[in-house]
Amino acid sequence: MAIKMRYLYKTKNPKIQRLGEAFVEQYDLKDNKNAFDIIPPAYSCDKERLVILALTVKKEPDDVLRRFCAELDKKKAANVALVIDGTEEAANAVKAVLQAAGTNVVDEVFYVASAGFLNLNNKVTAEDVQKFLSWAENTIQTYVR
Repeated sequence: MAIKMRYLYKTKNPKIQRLGEAFVEQYDLKDNKNAFDIIPPAYSCDKERLVILALTVKKEPDDVLRRFCAELDKKKAANVALVIDGTEEAANAVKAVLQAAGTNVVDEVFYVASAGFLNLNNKVTAEDVQKFLSWAENTIQTYVR
């Protein structure tokens, strides 16, 4: 039986979207149309073992993101991990909203470099994907299994 997981994103950074595609492929989630979606997702989370939130956040989460995170309680998501295009301060602001909702937030955040003004830094290398998938596997082993 597969672990109930989702990768949800709110970003324009193409790196984050490509990492999500690699995650869905790695964990064979392609048949679950809800496993890879934008925030807010078409279908709400329900008893997910792990939700990875991949976000571009500069300082504070915007209202849409803040409201979505405030609803992620233990009934919707047992564990939430963050992939952040932004600062540690931004990641901590999102973590605070999630923790207030009552879900377990994974300590280690995966940071993604911004695509930049001209999108010159938007290529995802095999090394980037490997680092991300290693982080994801460690997260799953530590928090889910």
